[in-house]
Amino acid sequence: MAQSNIKVAVQKFGNFLSSMVMPNISAFIAWGLITALFIPTGFIPNESLAKMVDPMVTYLLPILIGYTGGKLVHEQRGAVVGAIATAGVIVGADIPMFLGAMIIGPLGGWVIKKFDQMIEGKVRAGFEMLVNNFSAGILGGLLAILAFLAVGPAVSTLTGLLVTGVDWLVGAGLLPLTSILIEPAKVLFLNNAINHGVLSPIGIEQVREAGNSMLFLLEANPGPGIGVLLAYMFFGKGTAKRSAPGAGIIHFFGGIHEIYFPYILMRPLLFIAVILGGMGGVFTLVLLGGGLTAPSSPGSIIAIIAVTPQSASFYIANIAAVLVAAAISFIASSFILKTGKETDDDIEAAAKKMQDMKGKKSSVSNVLTEDQGALPDNVSKIIFACDAGMGSSAMGASLLRKKVKEAEMDIAVTNMAISNLPSDAQIVITQEELTPRAKSKVPNAYHISVDNFLSSPEYDKLISELKFPANSELHELVDDAEENGTDNSDEQETVKDDDLLRPENVFLNQEFANKEDAIRFAGRVLVDAGYVEESYIEAMIERDNITSTFMGNDVAIPHGTEEAKKAVLKSGFTVLQVPNGVDFDGQKVRLIFGIAGKDGTHLEILSGIAVTCSEMENIEKLVSAKTAQEIIDILGKK
Repeated sequence: MAQSNIKVAVQKFGNFLSSMVMPNISAFIAWGLITALFIPTGFIPNESLAKMVDPMVTYLLPILIGYTGGKLVHEQRGAVVGAIATAGVIVGADIPMFLGAMIIGPLGGWVIKKFDQMIEGKVRAGFEMLVNNFSAGILGGLLAILAFLAVGPAVSTLTGLLVTGVDWLVGAGLLPLTSILIEPAKVLFLNNAINHGVLSPIGIEQVREAGNSMLFLLEANPGPGIGVLLAYMFFGKGTAKRSAPGAGIIHFFGGIHEIYFPYILMRPLLFIAVILGGMGGVFTLVLLGGGLTAPSSPGSIIAIIAVTPQSASFYIANIAAVLVAAAISFIASSFILKTGKETDDDIEAAAKKMQDMKGKKSSVSNVLTEDQGALPDNVSKIIFACDAGMGSSAMGASLLRKKVKEAEMDIAVTNMAISNLPSDAQIVITQEELTPRAKSKVPNAYHISVDNFLSSPEYDKLISELKFPANSELHELVDDAEENGTDNSDEQETVKDDDLLRPENVFLNQEFANKEDAIRFAGRVLVDAGYVEESYIEAMIERDNITSTFMGNDVAIPHGTEEAKKAVLKSGFTVLQVPNGVDFDGQKVRLIFGIAGKDGTHLEILSGIAVTCSEMENIEKLVSAKTAQEIIDILGKK
């Protein structure tokens, strides 16, 4: 538990640092393009236009980072004070102050936030604007002075030490060892702090002296990630194998590195593969003398080529570094995937099968917590959240937005960083590893975890529950059966589907005066078939009186109360086809599934019924079926 909490804390810290950089990536791209185009070694050298390069990297980018950091802490007032303070750290140093802005910007937001809390309710009416403006100005000015005198020089000293360390690593031929730190840190979302906070300032100084720097490629190289995804394409299983090609395109050409993080987290040994791939890429850069003229943001092959110096040797070196990293990562990842323990693969396959049948996460996947809560009423917005809100969450939001539109529902689907989640969020979707952080940020929201944003059964399940809220009770019944039937799995006897639902227990073309008659008929079938005792019939009536067993989609699933479980002799089902329908509290029901469940042995077929009946096309087939076996066959197609 302590180790998990530490990991969550590190991820939360990395997310905060990333959230200062990612909203400003467009500015980094603009600066990188101007640098690549107009400096003396650029595509179209232009002395006049090249004058924009230094002011942008010296002033624009740090102030944007400081402004964003302050805003994350205390909205607009924090943003303004953070920007003021960042000006001090810029003037107090001779190098680009990305790291300094990451420190002083949030500090400025925190200081003004504490001040506002201290004076809340104590300012006389009419003086609010005066106090607000002067407090932000005074505190911002004081922080700018502090940044000029202390933070700027301290960061400059630290950067100088890092430059010395990098030079020593290069001289000793040990620069590839940095991948031991960089690659795992990326998965913990510390990549922006390392890349833009440490490597970029040092790299910019190297560009001023030599015209290029290989430090820009230490973190941005897409080779290690594409190697992992290629291995999953060939040797993966299930959804991971199917989604890997799409993830590879997004990662390699779109530069969204976080898309491959879930694939590594499924097999932690893959950390070794990306570390080895990263080391191979860096070694190739050192050997062939590669480098870039500006940071590659995002880290895609397109961006890398765009900021590569105009020289055949640099193109060869940089592309070779990417290919070597990809090849080494692919070979190592393939070995890990192919030699993985069969039990692990079996667990993954079983969990995936259960999720596909149920249209949701199974408890064996250990993702959804027991306190997830009920789906909110009157949902107006669904939020996809990731560490920065600009990568995988944007992709996931676009996929679900399409499904919502196809379902003709008026629900907005958006994406954002976890740190920006509003307190009134209704539904929040996150990747598995990020869910604890999202829950910490908005504990009252309804949280959904997905294994990756490209493909998840959660999407269709959510759409079904939102469009037909009553259907969720059927999924809850499946969950109850799972919880009550899996604790003593070793003691459970194997029950075949043909024992659970037999043709003689399927009744076609039935007519009932009311729902009680229908429920009693279903209960009598269960008694006569030897599934339950006589008392179970009254328990089925009582259960429906407590809460209607109407599930939506013209389906009802009458079953006994919690107390009636002792009256269940063995698991079994009956199906009543009622083409003309019977009234269930104002709802027309054409299919009735009488259920008796014991020790979870009915779980699989109940899951199949839930999935089958979530589509009206299947309902129509069941209602129009001419034989009992035809109904059984339709329900068997999960």
